[in-house]
Amino acid sequence: MLKKNLILLVICQLISATGSISMVTLGAIIGSSLATNKAWATLPLSLMVVSIASTAIPATMLMHRIGRSRGFALASVAAVIATLVAWAALVTSSFWLFALAAILFGVNMAFTQQYRYAAAESVPARYIPRAVSFVLVGSIGGAFVGPALVTRAENLVANVPHAGTMIVLAGLFVLQALLFLRLRNVVHEEDSAAEMSDRPLKEIVLQPVYVVAVLGGAAGWGLMTLIMTATPLSMHINDGFSLEATAGVIQAHVLGMYVPSLISGFLIERFGVSRLMFAGAVLLLATSIVGLQGHFFMHYWWALLLLGVGWNFLYVGGTTMLTYTYSMAERFRAQAVNEFLVFGASATASLLAGTVMHFFGWFRLMLIPIPVLLVIAVAILVVRKDPLLRRSASPA
Repeated sequence: MLKKNLILLVICQLISATGSISMVTLGAIIGSSLATNKAWATLPLSLMVVSIASTAIPATMLMHRIGRSRGFALASVAAVIATLVAWAALVTSSFWLFALAAILFGVNMAFTQQYRYAAAESVPARYIPRAVSFVLVGSIGGAFVGPALVTRAENLVANVPHAGTMIVLAGLFVLQALLFLRLRNVVHEEDSAAEMSDRPLKEIVLQPVYVVAVLGGAAGWGLMTLIMTATPLSMHINDGFSLEATAGVIQAHVLGMYVPSLISGFLIERFGVSRLMFAGAVLLLATSIVGLQGHFFMHYWWALLLLGVGWNFLYVGGTTMLTYTYSMAERFRAQAVNEFLVFGASATASLLAGTVMHFFGWFRLMLIPIPVLLVIAVAILVVRKDPLLRRSASPA
């Protein structure tokens, strides 16, 4: 077990979470201030998510060739460039330059999402749930640093709101690139996985457990992106809440996303991965129910908190379930397909968020998750007794 890898990944996850929280909190707000057509306010964030989906497969294949360490370090350099371009966009009041910055930041985030695979490859199979959830704990720090950075660095550059935030982020990502050069590219190959080495990709992705793992991840990311992207628009632009109040709701959401990581790995060992994912689907359904109740601050706060916890259970559970379906020889191909489908769903949701908010409003947006979650819940119940899932019940 490579404890040093896990510690490095936690620190780098904190930095990545700080960056992504800052971009998500400010993305629609900056977009709205720079766009001539307010319906385009969330376009930069949407392009960022499209960039994540488009880069998912190339990122996986690049790391296959040069290793996780150098791949992650290059992604950090992309984030440095992205934040500096965002600073230039704010200085010149250029909407399209900010959109370019968002695309470049999406390239970085495609690699960021694969920290969990690096963690899983650093431990024996029985510890995978703990390793995946442990790395996400780094985002708890980002939940505090991100909103603080957004509010305190807002006027760091005179007469250019939010430009100071981008400069600070650039420095953090330089540090992250240096840290990643110390990551070891070592994997642990379980004997049991050797029995199914290097099957055709079609055979891997058509396994019922693989399909449900992807569906869970896609639903979790897609619905989370849809609601989280729309929240700053609904709160700050439509309902007039302050930037501090909006950042506070995003902070609660991010804490909901990552604090459960302290226990989600142990919950999988105790109750099984399918039960954790089912609980995640129920919590996301509760998000819609709360969000439909009104536009007061606490409606947003509770809806976004539940959204975060539900996402965590589906994300950690889906990632763990996915690792049961492939061997180390198959991992890059299986992971690439999963990342593309999951973040393709997230990109679609992000593209829809601004349009739905502009033409239909918050209430109708909150109706969208309900039928999706009912399908996911049924799919989880169908595979809950699959032999592959017995691994989740093995003692750790």
